[in-house]
Amino acid sequence: MTNQTINDTNQQTEIIETFEMFDDWLEKYQYIIDLGKQLKPMDDALKIDTNILHGCQSQVWLVHSEKNGKLQFQANSDAAIVSGLIHLVMTIYSGKTPQEIIDTEPEFIAKIGLSSHLSSTRSNGLNAMIQKIKVTAKGYL
Repeated sequence: MTNQTINDTNQQTEIIETFEMFDDWLEKYQYIIDLGKQLKPMDDALKIDTNILHGCQSQVWLVHSEKNGKLQFQANSDAAIVSGLIHLVMTIYSGKTPQEIIDTEPEFIAKIGLSSHLSSTRSNGLNAMIQKIKVTAKGYL
């Protein structure tokens, strides 16, 4: 395991351990909404059709940049819970090399129970976001 792989695992472990502290899904949903409030605001100039992530029920804008071999992602949504999901995904994938992004599977989704507690449309949107990030990363290899 490389140091980066260990770091990715630690980030996911940290998310999983945080969610284990909550007793029920109402508390978990509230935590996800609170995470969304911490997202860096996106400039309205970036909220254009070409940056809309398709496959999401809510409007989600996703942009990226590359610096020193690492991809930085920024995303935003018009829905509170989706913004929180974006925060979780950005924690795992933003600031990584393209290969690290491709090699990192979002294990936290199943381990914290998101896959069974999100509506199918939100779950599809979450998967669409992760796939878009991975496709973007592949474009840099």
